[in-house]
Amino acid sequence: MEEQFGVRLEKLKKLEALGLDGYPYRFERTADFAEIIGRYGDRGAEELKQADAGVACAGRIVALRLMGKSVFMHLFDGQERLQVYVRKEMVTERDFAVVGLLDIGDIIGVKGTVFKTRTGELTILVRELAFLAKSYHPLPEKWHGLQDKEMRFRQRYLDLIVNADTREIFRKRSKLIQKLRSFFHERGYVEVETPMMHPIPGGAAARPFVTHHNALDIDLYLRIAPELYLKRLLVGGMEKVFEINRNFRNEGISLMHNPEFTMVEFYELYSDFNDCMDLVERLLLDLSRELLPDGAIRWQERAIPVAPPFPRVKFMEALAAKSGVAQEQLWDEEAVAGHIRGHFPEEPAPPTFGKMLEFLFDRYVEKTLVDPTFVTHYPKAISPLSKASRADARETERFELFIAGMEIANGFSELNDPLEQRRRFEAQVRDRERGDEEAQRVDNGFLLALEHGMGPAAGCGIGIDRLVMLFSGAATIKEVILFPLLRPRE
Repeated sequence: MEEQFGVRLEKLKKLEALGLDGYPYRFERTADFAEIIGRYGDRGAEELKQADAGVACAGRIVALRLMGKSVFMHLFDGQERLQVYVRKEMVTERDFAVVGLLDIGDIIGVKGTVFKTRTGELTILVRELAFLAKSYHPLPEKWHGLQDKEMRFRQRYLDLIVNADTREIFRKRSKLIQKLRSFFHERGYVEVETPMMHPIPGGAAARPFVTHHNALDIDLYLRIAPELYLKRLLVGGMEKVFEINRNFRNEGISLMHNPEFTMVEFYELYSDFNDCMDLVERLLLDLSRELLPDGAIRWQERAIPVAPPFPRVKFMEALAAKSGVAQEQLWDEEAVAGHIRGHFPEEPAPPTFGKMLEFLFDRYVEKTLVDPTFVTHYPKAISPLSKASRADARETERFELFIAGMEIANGFSELNDPLEQRRRFEAQVRDRERGDEEAQRVDNGFLLALEHGMGPAAGCGIGIDRLVMLFSGAATIKEVILFPLLRPRE
């Protein structure tokens, strides 16, 4: 690697000795490669010859073939590849000398005319050549793909250069976020921004990252969810709000988890969790029609249709059906603890009743939910921000949407009774004292907002990274995050 660096550095010095700026400030392009291909790709060789179409374009050299007095190169501009052809008699002596000092990976600009070779390949006959940047390191050997996954994530720029599938994932991600925004704007939602540093972590069950503000001399927490700030906006009379937000949770890294991730959260006054589920169905249907060729998610060689209405099953019913434990026994903490001890003796015992239920749901139910399915009426013990069920006070009007065994969305009828919310927070404090490090704190600022009155409302958070996984077929969350968190190399 050091030898390559040295050889290429010497070439740059020779280029500069020819009077070139090794790193010029700009290059005037008339078109990118996609435009050139779209404009001239279907034209015949004779038609192109008559047209004498002049273009100026730029890109990275990804293939280089020296043939004495002529040179063929393939350039890549981040989207498309295009061949360029340099003939000694068609360019200045200096430009042809520059060609001899080029390496794969260098970035150049060319001006010339479009033609087709004998094999019918669209090509630019170069009249002028501009050197734009030197690559001191070779590109990965095989143009068809960088195979080392860790290198792909650590050096995403190389992955983007050589892997078309990676570029397509992030184009699809961008389009998905655009569609999300349009969906909510068209329905009268206002996009907002809320703080990313919180004095009290809240809005989700998760361990936060802690930082310190020097001027105020206080600890702050990176946002684990924007929920408690977004609901303050409902108190203020903003009837429909949404935020595309970055969240940070100090948890493990897995195929579906990255400590920094992206969500969309949205809230609407005067609605409940049934309205919210209907809206999520509509959103998923619109996204599938826009982004999936046949409206079906491709997951591990299986087609998963996105066809509302999605089935709705209660949490306790699903857990009873999959675990074989009767529903009434699942409401008995001692019975649940005994089941875990008997069936999962190698696992650490969950510290609270709510964590026990979540443990069993993860083991028995979650991975079986492949087709889009709403799990509803979560127990109150694991739903501190949700209204109690109108049918059973032990349950709440909360839902989660699962697809391909992954939680995609979490929403509920919002708890807007400040006295009940305080009791729920205090129960969370007791859970924390029992060892639940993810339990929420008492947020007096949020309670003060509720005490001023918040109308009935529903809200939901949807994991954008996981949505992109589903819509692109990516097997891990690292594939859909440009720069996923990795352990630093020594």
